[in-house]
Amino acid sequence: MSATAPVERPGLGHALDLSTTTATPFHRLVGVELKKSYDTRAGFWLLAVIGLLVLLTEGIVLAVTVSQDEPMQFGDFVAAAAFVTSILLPVLGIMLVTSEWSQRTGMVTFALEPRRPRVFAAKAAVGVILTLATIAMAIVVGLVCNLIYGSLQGGADWTFGWAGFFGFLITQNLAMLGGFALATLLLNTPAAIVMFFVYQWVLPGLIAAGEALIGWFEKVAPWIDFQSAQAPLYDMSLSGSDWGHLLVSGFVWLVVPLSIGVWRVLRAEIK
Repeated sequence: MSATAPVERPGLGHALDLSTTTATPFHRLVGVELKKSYDTRAGFWLLAVIGLLVLLTEGIVLAVTVSQDEPMQFGDFVAAAAFVTSILLPVLGIMLVTSEWSQRTGMVTFALEPRRPRVFAAKAAVGVILTLATIAMAIVVGLVCNLIYGSLQGGADWTFGWAGFFGFLITQNLAMLGGFALATLLLNTPAAIVMFFVYQWVLPGLIAAGEALIGWFEKVAPWIDFQSAQAPLYDMSLSGSDWGHLLVSGFVWLVVPLSIGVWRVLRAEIK
């Protein structure tokens, strides 16, 4: 009796060889991901709600300050918009990632471009693009509101400054990337949104309680409280230990979840 040697079949190994396959141009990936961000009901209404809430918030601030004869600056109007967008931009970052799993489009996406790191780099780029567009809209709306305020109050204060602008730019992108990192870690839209709001609203209270009740925790808190560490960024007044607090807490809450999430995404089974 003789044994039959197994027949080797090229291309049927445990991994797909992409070394000779031309990659999809990155700008095309960005364009596709950008279209996907508003081409669904959820994505369209999220972007619409961001715009409507910015307009509504600025309108309310304008009406209150004029009726109460409160002094306002251009930077104050922009700060009001920043508060609203800092809540919703992380949700935008989350949906850019989780849509592949919640809407079951991942199989098509990764079949057309099997190099997953490039796809997620394109998603991150789209997140930054949409964040910059949101910032531009907030500044334009703030400018219009300040003009109206000036015409009604007999003069406008245009104080904003480059420090405020760059602080606004950085903190808004960090907010979006925070949601993006949680999304890669959980790959589930409701779970990522709930986790983000726990981080945004519940965690600061727990940290404050820890500082009040535990003596040694007061020294540890600045190194793990990423939200408080970002406060000096709003006017770019970082100095001394502020840089250390920002980098260490950012590593804990942004770099670590994003690294674990990307590792998981690269190995996740697409169904």
